Amino acid sequence: LIFIMRLQEFVTVLVRDPRTQKEDSWHSYIDYEIFIHTNSMCFTRKTSCVRRRFREFVWLRQRLQSNAVLIQLPELPSKTPFFNMNNPHHVDHRRQGLQEFLEKILQDALLLSDSRLHLFLQTQLSPEDMEACVSGQTKYSVADAIHKFASLNRRFPIEDEEKKKGKNDVDSDSESSSSGLGPSDDSISCGCKARPASEES
Repeated sequence: LIFIMRLQEFVTVLVRDPRTQKEDSWHSYIDYEIFIHTNSMCFTRKTSCVRRRFREFVWLRQRLQSNAVLIQLPELPSKTPFFNMNNPHHVDHRRQGLQEFLEKILQDALLLSDSRLHLFLQTQLSPEDMEACVSGQTKYSVADAIHKFASLNRRFPIEDEEKKKGKNDVDSDSESSSSGLGPSDDSISCGCKARPASEES
C-alpha cells in the first residue's frame, strides 16, 4: 500500500511592533510590522516581514474590492478622529483589527490570486509602485520585486554590523543595489531590522 500524505497548507500572519514614524516636523504616523510564515504555493517567499501604515491598508482594501466585486471584504478597524497614537490601548486595538483583516483576506483563494496583496505583504513598494508593477509598467515583475526585497532585507543587518565595526571604506550601500524597485533605501531600513545582527548566524 502506498500512502500519500498531503501537506496541509497554512498561512500565519502577525501584525505587531507598532512604531511611531516622523513624516515631517509637524506630522507623525504609526506603522506596523507584518510577518508572514507559510508553506502555501501562492507565495513567492515562505517567510517575510514588512512595515505598513494604516492608509496603505485602506488602499489595499479598496484595490482588492474593486478587483473582486462579488466578494464582501472584511472591514478595517474604523478610522476615528479620536484615535490617539500616544494611547497604547488605541494603538493595540487598531493592530488587532489589522491582523484580523489580513487573516480573513488570506483565507480567500480569489483574493490570494491578486498580485497587489503579495506586493503589499512581501515588499516595501509604495502603493503607486505596486500599481505600476501589477500594470506591467516596471522593468521588474511581481516575483522580481519580492525576491529583490528579500535579498536587500537579509543583507541589511550585516551592513549595519559592518558600519558599527567602523568599516566606512565602502561608499555604496543599499541604494546602489535597489535597481529601480521604488523607494527601497529608507523603507527597507525600517523593515525587519529589529532583529539584531548578532542573532543571525
